[in-house]
Amino acid sequence: MTDSPVALITGGGSGIGAAVARQLLDAGHRVAVTGRGKARLRGFAEELGEPEGLLTIAGNTADHGDVQAAVDTTLKAFGRLDTVVANAGVATHDTVAEGDPAGWAEMVLTNVLGPALLIRASIDALRETRGRIVLVGSVAGFVHGPGNLYGATKWAVTGLAENTRRQVTEWGVGVTLVAPGRVETPFWDGYGSLPPGRLLTADQIADSVVWAVRQPDGVDVNTVVVRPLGQPN
Repeated sequence: MTDSPVALITGGGSGIGAAVARQLLDAGHRVAVTGRGKARLRGFAEELGEPEGLLTIAGNTADHGDVQAAVDTTLKAFGRLDTVVANAGVATHDTVAEGDPAGWAEMVLTNVLGPALLIRASIDALRETRGRIVLVGSVAGFVHGPGNLYGATKWAVTGLAENTRRQVTEWGVGVTLVAPGRVETPFWDGYGSLPPGRLLTADQIADSVVWAVRQPDGVDVNTVVVRPLGQPN
């Protein structure tokens, strides 16, 4: 167990992040998950039976100090870091021409600054293990939507993934962007209802994340776009 790979997942207490954590734990990884809500993280750990290989860390993914502390805590507890998954994200579900700007700063900072801070805080440890960075983007980061500021943040994540890859590939660090279509997760709570049509499950997206993470040494899967059948855009 002490030599098993270690992953750090932001926003890991629910939805896609929690699904990735469960699958990696089942695959023998040690996993640290972060989130803003201590109660949610505690509930997640209890749900899994508080496994020895799970570490929960409360903090804000858009705060440099919190992100650095999460990386440091993970390294102190597990001794290494092989994978980081920038999964935390929020959406205001409104438009740039008619929406409420009150929530926009949090969305932009969480969705764009958060992944950048995670990369910066973890890159030295990942260089040592020749590890992997996974950024959870969105189909909205490839397809323009009318007035969609959330989509603009995910376009930024799409660019961040490739810009990061171009820098860190020479250090032996892989970078994967996983861009889901519509997924049934707590992401839609602020929307008021699930969108129409078929939705993917969090576990189906986690399958893609874990597949990318577990590629053989020397293989770098860069972009994975996953839609449910029936989603045209």
